[in-house]
Amino acid sequence: MKYVDEFRDPEFARKLVQRINAEAAHFERPLAFMEICGGHTHTIYRHGLEHLLPENVQFIHGPGCPVCVIPMGRVDDALWLANQPDVILTTFGDMMRVPGSQESLLQARARGCDVRFVYSPLDSLKIAKENPDKQVVFFAIGFETTAPSTAVTLVAAQKQQVRNFSVFSNHVKIEPPLRAIVGADETRIDGFIGPGHVGTVVGADAFKFLPEEFNKPVVVTGFEPLDILQAVAMLIDQYTSGAIARGEARVENQYSRVVRDGGNPAALRLLNRVFATRDTFEWRGLGWMPYSGMGISEEFAAWDAERLFDVPGKRIPDPPACECGSVLTGRIKPWECKVFGTACSPEKPIGTCMVSPEGACAAFYNFGRIDRETAHAIVIED
Repeated sequence: MKYVDEFRDPEFARKLVQRINAEAAHFERPLAFMEICGGHTHTIYRHGLEHLLPENVQFIHGPGCPVCVIPMGRVDDALWLANQPDVILTTFGDMMRVPGSQESLLQARARGCDVRFVYSPLDSLKIAKENPDKQVVFFAIGFETTAPSTAVTLVAAQKQQVRNFSVFSNHVKIEPPLRAIVGADETRIDGFIGPGHVGTVVGADAFKFLPEEFNKPVVVTGFEPLDILQAVAMLIDQYTSGAIARGEARVENQYSRVVRDGGNPAALRLLNRVFATRDTFEWRGLGWMPYSGMGISEEFAAWDAERLFDVPGKRIPDPPACECGSVLTGRIKPWECKVFGTACSPEKPIGTCMVSPEGACAAFYNFGRIDRETAHAIVIED
């Protein structure tokens, strides 16, 4: 396959669903697969994939939405930075609407703070060079997927000696939350749909700890409907072949057109140079996790906003009504939250899962209204 429409071919989808149904008919118990990445959640809901699978094969939504995992205290820290004299705060568009304890960055901008959204951290560096009398702080978020672009920008700032630019790093690592979720054993997970974008950087081999330590199969996959359906079929194959029963779960790479087993060596070297693993970092829904965050290394300390400013660093609890933490760890579905679609909507979000398009709540709010029986009939029946 070469073109996007080939990854949405209804005939291929029909064959994959029929194969999944045939194999699932022999299961002794239901299977639940966690899609780690919010991009997968978006595809699942947009194309109604959850309704195409048999009832004994279910999706569980995971912690792979970079906006969703940012705790409220870090948003408040960004708001504090935005309120400092002569500071221009920049960030990606999704973060503009994430609620802090009092307001969002978008609301801070409306009352006069110089807050700007950018498409790339390099745009922030350009703003700093154009405004030498201001301190420009980039509010950086994301997993290993987006961290290389921040690293490239810091290297450029160092090379060009742009001293009025800094990064407020909220980059996080994918392995610790998966260990925490599997180790807590609060959600039954029978396999993982691995994040293709993270995989392009860290490689498929980075997920080997799940089968080797927990006997949980992983299929790293892309973001088109056929990618995800094939990943489900590959996970099921590991059960029907007896591999799981024998303790021989493995990582498979469905996304081989993009992902390599060893990842991107140049990007990994750059991350190791620019970032230093934090001893601990707070996640929404998972609390403080050791070695899960990426701070700025000593070499780039002059461009670390947390060293240049006296950032408060307060811990702010989530609103009592918000159940984003339970959604991110797969304990509940979005519609099981008591405020879903009523007090909390994309127009007036209470939690991060409703803000980002990759958030499970926003994805289901926008696309999750497909009748199971109708969707099933469309694909299964000739």
